[in-house]
Formats: sequence, structure tokens, C-alpha cells
Amino acid sequence: MADAVNASPATAPQPAAPRTAPRTAVPGRLRRALSVHWYAWAMIAPVVAVITCIIGWPLVRGGYLSLTDADESNVERRIGVNEIPATYEFVGLDNYADILQDEVFWDRLGWTVLWTVGCVSVTFLLGLGLANMLNRAFRGRTVYRMALILPWAIPAFVSVFAWRMLYNERNGLLNSLLEGGGIEGVTWLSDPTWAKVSVIAVNVWLGVPFMLIAMLGALQSIPAEQYEAAEMDGAGPWQRFWNITLPGVRSVSMTVVLLSTIWTFNMFPVIFLLTRGGPAGSTDILVTEAFRLAFVSSPRDFANSAAWGVLVLLLLVLFAVAYRKALRRQGEVW
Repeated sequence: MADAVNASPATAPQPAAPRTAPRTAVPGRLRRALSVHWYAWAMIAPVVAVITCIIGWPLVRGGYLSLTDADESNVERRIGVNEIPATYEFVGLDNYADILQDEVFWDRLGWTVLWTVGCVSVTFLLGLGLANMLNRAFRGRTVYRMALILPWAIPAFVSVFAWRMLYNERNGLLNSLLEGGGIEGVTWLSDPTWAKVSVIAVNVWLGVPFMLIAMLGALQSIPAEQYEAAEMDGAGPWQRFWNITLPGVRSVSMTVVLLSTIWTFNMFPVIFLLTRGGPAGSTDILVTEAFRLAFVSSPRDFANSAAWGVLVLLLLVLFAVAYRKALRRQGEVW
């Protein structure tokens, strides 16, 4: 009894520590996010569902068809009251192997890259130059801005048809102006070289307003004090442009160049409505060739068309990943 009383607190038996439940940080954090932001999740849920239906399902279906030999003669179809079941078979990667060994694919890919680089580079340079001029205060600046944005306000197919009338070899305005000046008219849409120049010009005309607005917003975000300080230090116009303007618009320009590249790479309406891919397929890009296989060729080749579409998607994904890595190496946040 005395020993128990005289026992020191240090040697007295301590109560067992309560067991703690294993940490579940992620589910707990997810529950908190759902409980706090449930209204935002509820608002975006229908949009996510619609996008999944109209993009996700066709993408999966197209990927599956690209691994088969599906065409117009063996897909499921209805004739009158009779239903003919599908008889196409799974062929694996044979379609991709055939496409990569086809000279047509490499020819279309080369022109698509040239078309994309030409359109994006010219559009960016024109947009940046016009934005730099409109960023200054002068009389009638609002009118000029509205005039330069006008091509963006007109539906693309209307603009393309208007340009097709301008390019008309007999009655077009462009050839009338050339012949009035004593210059022979140009076969704008009949000659392969001039046809390529023509479609690039139309796409640039359609794309400059977007680039102009984006670059103008980026220029207006640059503090005017930087230009004033540089001018007081004796920096010339080119020095101010090179050391202040270009670094100031870099983050915006990187984003709009990526978007413009993706849009131009898939720019179906300009090519299809202006030249139909002609003459002799010289202006066909990858997406117009995929369309031709699915809806124009006889029999319509759904499998090869889907394979072309998957290859276009893979090329754009590879470009976006490489572009993102390049931005990270340059210190840009994206």
C-alpha cells in the first residue's frame, strides 16, 4: 500500500493514447468543396453532361470506327421497312498503317502545316501592327476600330462567298482592277499556286479582327509609365517596342497563337466553300480530306475518314503539349 502511495508520477502507469482514425484529407476536402460550392457544381453539371454527349460520344465512336473497315456498303442501314445489320469487321491499326504509307496524307499534311504557319504568322503580325497603331489617341480612332472589327461580325460563310465573287476570273472586281491597269487577269482559283495564296488571304482577313482585339487589350494593360520612363532615358521607338511592348504582350500572344493555330489547322469552311479543295486537291487540308472520304467518295469510307480525324486530333495534342513545355522553359505560366 505504502509502495503504491510513494510511487513517483514518472513511474505511474499512463493511460493509453486514443487511437486516431487514418487521415482522409482528399475525400474530406472534396466533401468540403462540394458543400461550399454545391451551387457552382450544380450550374456546370448540365453543361458538362451536354459536352460529354455531343463531344465525348462522337469521339469514342470515331475512334472505334477508325479500327474497323466500315464503309457505306457494310454499315447498318434501313431500306424501306427492312433493316440491314452492320457487317464491318475490326481490323486494328491497319487503317493508320495504310494512311501513313500513303503519299496523299503527307502531301495534305505538308500543305496543312504551310497553310497554318502562313495564316497564323501573317495574322499575328498584322494584328499586332494594327493594335499598336490603334493604341494611340487620334481623331476617328473609334471608326477605325469598328471598321477593322467588321470582318469578325460578318458570318464566315457570307465573307467567303463575297471573296469568291471578288476572285471570279471573268467578272470579279480584282481582275477588273488589274485589267483596268493594263495587267492581265489572274486565275485566282484555277491555278494551284494562286488558289493557295487566295485561301490564305481570305483566312487572314477573317482572323485579323480576333488578333487585333486580343493584342489591343494586351497593349492597354501595359503601364504608360514604362514608355514615359524609357523615352526620358533616350530609348527610340524600336527600342521601346522591343523592350517594353513585346515582353508586355508575350503572355497574351502565346495564348492567342495557340488558339489561332488550332482553329486554322481545322479551318474547314474557308477551304471547302472557296475552292472545294481544288484545283485537283491542291488546297485540300487534312480535315477537308477526311470530309471528302466520309461524304464525297464512293463508296463513302467512314473508317478511313475517322482515322484521318484521329490523326488530326493526335497532331494537335502533340503540338499543344510541346507548346506548353516550350512556354514552361521560357518561364511563362500556362
